[in-house]
Amino acid sequence: MHCYDCALEDTATPAIAVCARCGCGVCLRHASVLGQLVRHSVGMGPSCGRKPARRVTCRTCHEAEAFDHVRRVG
Repeated sequence: MHCYDCALEDTATPAIAVCARCGCGVCLRHASVLGQLVRHSVGMGPSCGRKPARRVTCRTCHEAEAFDHVRRVG
């Protein structure tokens, strides 16, 4: 599998991962790797693990998800 974003640039670069959101192949240059806490329902409410899991997304999905976390001022 090749990187989708590189293919749009007419380059064939092997993918190193698959975007967790859209499923496109991504190369090292186009991958965004972040930690994500894993939540488990335990007892009276949700609980998080101590170590975050690795989550890989393409740049497009990373930017789309970042929009949801922007705080508006004013």
